[in-house]
Amino acid sequence: MNEAQEKKTCYFCQNKIDKIDFKDAYLIRRFMNSQGKIYPRKRHGTCAKHQRVLSNAIKKSRVMALVPFVAR
Repeated sequence: MNEAQEKKTCYFCQNKIDKIDFKDAYLIRRFMNSQGKIYPRKRHGTCAKHQRVLSNAIKKSRVMALVPFVAR
């Protein structure tokens, strides 16, 4: 790893967030791109545990129409 590249830390571990609420659309939108796709772990540096929980929360919030499936 180069000096310019630093290891990204998990946002949820850093802020001691245990439960990711699917109703918190503002937090969830941070981990989605403009098209509505879920960012991969490498992009934001989330750990595997929180990435799994986050993806389930995003999927739930899509069904509840809090975030879009696809942006036009």
